[in-house]
Amino acid sequence: MPEGKIIKALSGFYYVQDENGELIQCRGRGVFRKNKVTPLVGDNVLFQAENNTDGYILEVMERKNELVRPPIANVDQAILVFSAIKPDFSPLLLDRFLVLVESNDIEPIICISKTDLISEDGVQEIEEYARNYRKIGYHVLLTSTKEKDGIDQLLPLLEKRISVFAGQSGVGKSSLLNSLRPDLELETNEISMSLGRGKHTTRHVELIEIGNGLVADTPGFSSLEFLTIEAEELAYCFPEIYEAGANCKFRGCTHISEPKCAVRQSIEDGSIEQFRYNHYVSFYEEIKERKPRY
Repeated sequence: MPEGKIIKALSGFYYVQDENGELIQCRGRGVFRKNKVTPLVGDNVLFQAENNTDGYILEVMERKNELVRPPIANVDQAILVFSAIKPDFSPLLLDRFLVLVESNDIEPIICISKTDLISEDGVQEIEEYARNYRKIGYHVLLTSTKEKDGIDQLLPLLEKRISVFAGQSGVGKSSLLNSLRPDLELETNEISMSLGRGKHTTRHVELIEIGNGLVADTPGFSSLEFLTIEAEELAYCFPEIYEAGANCKFRGCTHISEPKCAVRQSIEDGSIEQFRYNHYVSFYEEIKERKPRY
């Protein structure tokens, strides 16, 4: 049986790319519904097909990860696109995205867009945030599609990987993809000045070939809930807090109120940024107050 990868899912059809690069339109067998398995874009599958428009997915191979929103599997890295302005850069929202990405063992790359639109003071603030995130170990790019800044640094990072472009609406994800591959001509929308957020321009999840990699442009969204992360696991999603926590006096330290906490000491000596710790505490309390799921 041939093996392939689901490149696009639309209106009940799955478009599978085979080993020769051919695209085959497939349906899922009824057994998937019975077993409550939904094939996802990014899945490696076994299929059968008489021709390019009449195939069936027979088996979904084991996934290394999957995201619920957007629905995609086997992601290698997430390009988290956050604008410097319009909408304003939000480290709080960025950290929410980073927690989601870290919890799924997906490598994040932070891309701060629209740098050509900010003032001199704004540039200094954005560069300070970039330094802070680089100090943690994150790859941070400053980009401008108008000035073509940073685009040449992004393209090599996509090679031979499945990448998700994610971020809130209106930050310029589609503009970035158009700069990387102009023939895409993806629809872009300006920010609504009254709401301060963009319209959704991406209708479905699809893997697009860019360079020698596959990229998913995903619907923008402005909030994320921590539905599957437990409070005790949250520190793993803050690399600098997890690293410092190894030196806490008490095993299982939550880094909230315990004595001789190495994390809080690291904040005092400046090796952990206060804003990052504030977000950790806020997320921890949010998860603890989450209603149980049955």
